[in-house]
Amino acid sequence: MSSFICTSCSTRGPELPMAYSIRPYRDNDAKALAEVIAAAIAAIGPHAYSPEQVAAWSARHPGAGRYRERVAEGHAIFVATDADDSPVAYALIEPDGHLDHLYNHPDHTRRGLATQLLARAEIYAQTHGVERIYTEASDLARPAFERAGYVVTNKREFTIAHEGRDVPIHNWAMEKRLK
Repeated sequence: MSSFICTSCSTRGPELPMAYSIRPYRDNDAKALAEVIAAAIAAIGPHAYSPEQVAAWSARHPGAGRYRERVAEGHAIFVATDADDSPVAYALIEPDGHLDHLYNHPDHTRRGLATQLLARAEIYAQTHGVERIYTEASDLARPAFERAGYVVTNKREFTIAHEGRDVPIHNWAMEKRLK
């Protein structure tokens, strides 16, 4: 487990910095992670996407049970927690190096958590012989991936079926070579 103190983060008292830890997923995290992704998409998504796109994006995430299924399928989830060990951000990486999720709760953005989670996913990938991590980053996540050394391979234009129609949206195919 890696831990760090973010000295530029909000404080819990006059001079106490908020502490975060990065740890592996636990089964009792599933509900909190579903809440993190829902809050992130709802609050942060509108900064780059239309209300219709945000609704379609959000509808693609079915809830807590899916995290349990993903772990059972061999996917690794790394969780950033606050001082009370409550999940506030997470990354999900598949065995082939596909980084499928990187989400921060809106109350915990711009505190280095994405950077820490990407670093942890990279360590995981390296120890499992993965030579390339790849992802599909939103406009909002793209800068965090670029800071971590990922490069854009192409812009992906696609649609998401939502409420009887296809909603156009885009993201960025990105990758980072590890070897």
